[in-house]
Amino acid sequence: MSQSEQQAYYVPHDSRWPVFGVPGMVLLAAGFSGYLNGAGWGMPLMVVGAIITLIMTVMWFRDVIHESVAGKYNTQVDISFRQGMAWFIFSEVMFFGAFFGALFYARVFSIPWLGGEDPATSRFLWDSVTLSWPTAGPGEMFRALEFTPMGAWALPTINTLILLTSGVTLTIAHHAIKENHRKKVIWGLAATVALGALFMSVQIYEYIYAYTDLNLRLDTGIYGSVFFMLTGFHGVHVTIGAIALLVILFRVIRGHFTPDNHFGFEAAAWYWHFVDVVWLLLYVVVYLL
Repeated sequence: MSQSEQQAYYVPHDSRWPVFGVPGMVLLAAGFSGYLNGAGWGMPLMVVGAIITLIMTVMWFRDVIHESVAGKYNTQVDISFRQGMAWFIFSEVMFFGAFFGALFYARVFSIPWLGGEDPATSRFLWDSVTLSWPTAGPGEMFRALEFTPMGAWALPTINTLILLTSGVTLTIAHHAIKENHRKKVIWGLAATVALGALFMSVQIYEYIYAYTDLNLRLDTGIYGSVFFMLTGFHGVHVTIGAIALLVILFRVIRGHFTPDNHFGFEAAAWYWHFVDVVWLLLYVVVYLL
């Protein structure tokens, strides 16, 4: 590649995938909305939209991988990829920040206000209302909803150790790819994906335990809503990250990366470490405090 080609910015050919994917995402969102509101057409429409969106995602990433392997990307494109991934992770920080903010507001402001700690608001409350976190809200007085909050021991602590270990195995694989130790990269990535799958298995068991033994459900007032919202969305991100790392593992096996050119690996690693950090915050704020 000449000097001028190195400095030129690669412009891909016209892609059909944005046009193909937009209807899929619209159908997915509309179907999900209909399903939540009890519409019979909601689930079928959501499934069709999910299938179209999945096809679009897989095929679009396939094209990007083919372009990368063909050597069409240069330093300019690499910088754009890094900036794009950084902004994507920033958007994810804001995504979880909104949910942590909802938890903070409920615990620090709403519950004390509704519990009558503020004399200015206590006269507007029902008689004998006493609230303290964790709570299902004032409505529990009338429907006698009793639940046990999820403690930090033992399942969440086990999952924390699993996810922290996966961060270590991924870091080992990252150093190995820089040193061109391909077998070590493969083993490190395989261990990380396996630990991610184990994490999700433990979380599924935790949810079953919450529903059957603790009476902790999605409709258990503010506590249940916030608990499943935060841990559930994090579980979705763990699943996405594990799938991304699995794809990277297959690419490593096929010899796609070099010590100097492996941003696909780095992007997936950034995402996984972000997921680790979010879980540590979840563990402290949701389970310990």
